[in-house]
Amino acid sequence: MFSGDWTPPCGSCCTKKYASLVQIPWRVFCKKGCNADGDTWEQCIGKCTEICYKDPVLEDRQWSAYIDRSPGQDSYSLECFNACVSGCGFRFEVPTEKVEEIKPNRPSKPSPPPEVKRTTSPPDSTVGSREDVPCTSA
Repeated sequence: MFSGDWTPPCGSCCTKKYASLVQIPWRVFCKKGCNADGDTWEQCIGKCTEICYKDPVLEDRQWSAYIDRSPGQDSYSLECFNACVSGCGFRFEVPTEKVEEIKPNRPSKPSPPPEVKRTTSPPDSTVGSREDVPCTSA
């Protein structure tokens, strides 16, 4: 087995902080914050927003947000964001108090597509009147 020296310190902090949570592994989202590509605290938080909130996968196709891999439920997206920001805090050695002040700067649900109202015109009285139908008898 590998010793504890093989684990990056940021990832170890995430595992310790979220070890008791079994149902959804928030430590994974925390570790994504630890390993985010950004070089600054602000870029790291931006990556957390990108990871945790649903966005359209296909450009200009709002419905494609439903196939995004981020957690879908509002509370899950918020928990994911908090865990990811926690990982960013470990990575950039930001005090816990400042990390806990960070709130997501976007709505959690994608905006619904505009509703299209269909209007039906009243039937024309001249079309299909009984007088136009030929009388047939058997």
